[in-house]
Amino acid sequence: MSHLTTPGGATRAPTGAAPLGLCAPGFGHPLLAGAEWAELLRCPPGTLHWAVLNVADGPGARPDPYCLPAVARLRETGVRVLGHLDLGRGARPYAELVSDAHRYLEWYEVDGFWLDRAPTGPVHLPATRRITATLRALSNGGHLVLGHGSHPYPGYAECADQLVTFAGRWADYRWSQVAEWTADHPPQRFCHLVHSVPRTHLDEALRIARWQGAGTVYVTDRRAAGAAGAAADAWESLPGYWDACVSHIGTGVSE
Repeated sequence: MSHLTTPGGATRAPTGAAPLGLCAPGFGHPLLAGAEWAELLRCPPGTLHWAVLNVADGPGARPDPYCLPAVARLRETGVRVLGHLDLGRGARPYAELVSDAHRYLEWYEVDGFWLDRAPTGPVHLPATRRITATLRALSNGGHLVLGHGSHPYPGYAECADQLVTFAGRWADYRWSQVAEWTADHPPQRFCHLVHSVPRTHLDEALRIARWQGAGTVYVTDRRAAGAAGAAADAWESLPGYWDACVSHIGTGVSE
């Protein structure tokens, strides 16, 4: 069973079930993935916390006429739409990120940013603080999600509204451990993305997310492609059991 890590290797029981909602971390272009974007509109209020807009590995070179209407319709339902920015594990130049952010805000009126491939070590923390402070100012306090994919250095919790502390396979998630420092923060600060989850294990995956203190989750039966198993491939379309996932989030899963 997954658990919280504590000094000396002991385990600690959770304090209670966490409120849980869904996210949509990386669908395709609204013209090519129209069915997925339409499904998001059907989610009950409060179920879907945010969805990511990725036009062309970023905002693209010019405004896309298909994206603004899709974003507007989703925002009307109360869902945040976040612009996709790739931090390149800390290697992406600050000026490029700011330029892309300006285009997202001007062209699509996004509600914040999904900062993909965020670094995890302390060496990149000052640069991450700088870019997140800038993005928050540009977006008037917009929602920021750092897509680490694993537990980062604790100082990153100061930089964003949410940290993605797991992104990977169900085979790894079901035995995963939570860093002790996360217990100092409420569930809404953390997000988990889990792929390759069989339908028969959906309930268990959602229970683990609650147990580990995540406030937002994306669970899918889609698999990562390629020899390296790049997880981003798994987020590009809805899971086959999307309706069941939405229903489970709405009603809760017993512990």
